[in-house]
Amino acid sequence: MPRILYAIQGTGNGHLTRALDVVPLLQARCSQLDILVSGPPADLTLPFDVRYRAQGMGFAFGKKGGIDFVKTFWQFNSAKFLREVRHLAVESYDLVVSDFEPVSSWACKLREVPCVALSHQSAVLHANAPRPDEEDPAGRAVLKHYAPSTAQYGFHFQAYAPGIFTPVIRQQVRELSPTNEGHYTVYLPAFEEAILVERLQHLSRSVQWEVFSKHSKDAATYGNVRVWPVNGPAFLASMARAAGVLCGAGFETPAEALHLGKKLLVMPMKQQYEQQCNAAALAKMGVPVIKNLKDKNLDKVDQWLNQDDTVRVDYQDQTAAIIDQLLREQLQRKRVENAL
Repeated sequence: MPRILYAIQGTGNGHLTRALDVVPLLQARCSQLDILVSGPPADLTLPFDVRYRAQGMGFAFGKKGGIDFVKTFWQFNSAKFLREVRHLAVESYDLVVSDFEPVSSWACKLREVPCVALSHQSAVLHANAPRPDEEDPAGRAVLKHYAPSTAQYGFHFQAYAPGIFTPVIRQQVRELSPTNEGHYTVYLPAFEEAILVERLQHLSRSVQWEVFSKHSKDAATYGNVRVWPVNGPAFLASMARAAGVLCGAGFETPAEALHLGKKLLVMPMKQQYEQQCNAAALAKMGVPVIKNLKDKNLDKVDQWLNQDDTVRVDYQDQTAAIIDQLLREQLQRKRVENAL
């Protein structure tokens, strides 16, 4: 059985939530599984032993709807990143699998070791995946070179091509029994609490908003807006009981909301090419998209609040089959190369 390094991008929670299902499947199929997590501390803690913790190249969320590039620059230590790349012994593994994790990917590139991408980003880069109307060459270049790979297995909202699969819906979500208690769950991590409260109350003072904020330390209530610090179980419980979900155009949260049959409204983060691509894909499926929370979008939000249409999806649990395919193909490729 192979020795595998599974490397996970820790910025945000999406990669880590996918790992909750992927890690046990890999553990059952190898003699040794070592886990690497890079990036700043996330809100979700993995219930597995993590052998390597790395700085990596994380992004810092802003407070007005985008990435804080100044904070991102100052928290990045290029010398430390290069040391992490040089010291990671990727050649000692039979297989390196990366979920958009840069230290392992660049360590493999430096040593000419194959690196297998198992990520949403590799699907976003595929020629068949939807694109925004306004292209962003710089953003696409960052996405392409951030975590280079030699083989790709991607996840997207739809299976746009061979090698692209529908989302991994973690078992915690599959086991939920969704209801509709009338409130709306909000997760917009690039906004600070005060801005969200003001804008949501401006959008509607009759709707009950349940907000989960990365910038809040304590729970608070402001009229019809309740705010909590990000908490995984509480967020899932709120989403399962919600009438709808307002969130960024990331991948995991919209996918989980669609799986639960919730009506969905997304707002892509500013200056974030991946989210712009996700928004384009969701729009093609019939999910409404807004650019920001300004007054000019009030009509679109009102329309969303007052309609009951949802986008139907059928996200089958195929994670085990994907892992089996990846291991079969990549280990066979390695055996052939070793035989030459």
